[in-house]
Amino acid sequence: MAPKPTQEELRSGVPLFLDQIVETLQRPASVPPGMMDRSATKHGAALSGRGYTVAQVVHDYGDICQAVTELAEELDAPITTEEFHTLNQCLDNAIAEAVTEYTRLRDQSAVDGETERSGVFAHELRNKLSAASLAYQALKSGRAAMNGSVSAVLGRNLQGMTTLLDRALVEVRLDAGQALRQRVHVHQLLEDAVVDGTMDANIRGVSLSVTSMGLEVDVDVDPHILAGVVANMLQNAIKFTHAGGHVALRAKVVGAHVELEIEDECGGLPPGKVEELFAAFKQRGTNRTGLGLGLFISRKAIEASGGVIRVRDVPGRGCVFTIDLPTMPLLS
Repeated sequence: MAPKPTQEELRSGVPLFLDQIVETLQRPASVPPGMMDRSATKHGAALSGRGYTVAQVVHDYGDICQAVTELAEELDAPITTEEFHTLNQCLDNAIAEAVTEYTRLRDQSAVDGETERSGVFAHELRNKLSAASLAYQALKSGRAAMNGSVSAVLGRNLQGMTTLLDRALVEVRLDAGQALRQRVHVHQLLEDAVVDGTMDANIRGVSLSVTSMGLEVDVDVDPHILAGVVANMLQNAIKFTHAGGHVALRAKVVGAHVELEIEDECGGLPPGKVEELFAAFKQRGTNRTGLGLGLFISRKAIEASGGVIRVRDVPGRGCVFTIDLPTMPLLS
């Protein structure tokens, strides 16, 4: 009933390792030096590629020892001390090589991801800084009016740099585990979000409305992280809403939770895009500016605060993003 091994497993997995152990026990001199280590290295890489944890890599080989000893007991086949020593030595070497390769690949993947993230961040920041500098020079020289389109370019790029930096700070706090949760008034949070959001909306020719209905509710979160998430998602909604469109920020209490809804008029999402929207380096729409990290980081931040983020597609109209957080009891 056991499944047949795949070609990959035959080349570097447990079946090959068992053959090598048999060969080592029967004819030690027939196994070339390092052959078992090289196959274990390939096996560690294969398990890493399939998403195994390092503990599963170790147990993969530990199970071999358990199976061999149990089979020997069932068959009443004695294992000599020398044979058991050889078996353990082979297992130890294989585990060491597999784990070493697994760790190397994992670390390399982390470095590659960080390099890509840093490179894209620097590229986006440089673009916005260059555009802002050119607009400033035009205004300073008197070639452009202070209330004209050049001024709007300057404001939009300054706002964009602020958003990039806020998002980077949120990610740093999350990765460092430095979130400082405390009681936060949702009403005050919304008021603060409106200030920057209104400025960005005016620059892009989008109207913004905020509805909290005098909401008096508190949540237990890091205020800087939650503010960064709301600001990022609001800026994201404004960015993808067509000029002349409308963005709505709403807050309501549902049971023991508060829901912050941000609805845009981006025109809706292509089929299948909802599932991948929160993946790293994924961007929605045809506007390719930005890191494609905002929603990915936002989801991490809200989940770290005990909440969730949902998105609902309104075909032909836009999207509704919902931040769902548990509320705190009101202070007496």
